[in-house]
Amino acid sequence: MKLIVYNLGQDDPKKCTAHRLLKFGEVTFVNTVKSLHNNCILLNPFSKEVLSPADIKFSKNGIVALDCSWVEAERSFEKIKSRVQGRILPFLVPSNPVNYGKPGKLSTAEAFSGALYILGEKEHSRKILSTFNWGDEFFKINQELLEGYSKSKDSEDVLDFQEKYLKGIKNRKSSIEAM
Repeated sequence: MKLIVYNLGQDDPKKCTAHRLLKFGEVTFVNTVKSLHNNCILLNPFSKEVLSPADIKFSKNGIVALDCSWVEAERSFEKIKSRVQGRILPFLVPSNPVNYGKPGKLSTAEAFSGALYILGEKEHSRKILSTFNWGDEFFKINQELLEGYSKSKDSEDVLDFQEKYLKGIKNRKSSIEAM
């Protein structure tokens, strides 16, 4: 599956997981909206639609991650949303050292990996994170979630699984606190 990074050049290349993926030939960088194929999947944290296995039909044109500063993110996503199928990833927990344990703060590499797993590309998903010393931790933390999402049929199922999972965490926490 083709992985594309729409790179706005706002991040430090030494710290950027997208640059590392580029170095290992895992992604292609583009720097214009016109370079993006119509109807590809854009991993967009501002989208109202959650990624699900049903989105595999759009992935043939690639999965795109926008690599930019979070300060510029919302404005940048607005510019390109008409050309692509924007999807938000369901609840996942990052393992990268900068945002470890902060839900929703995935690195570009983690976002690609999570998307690939949900779309059934499990081996490709693992390969993406294999060059990071924290990559295996991502799968340890998120294994139950990734499996549940990948077995869902559509976005409604993904959201239902997510809700049940999060309620389970809340119930376990309440049980522990009651002890």
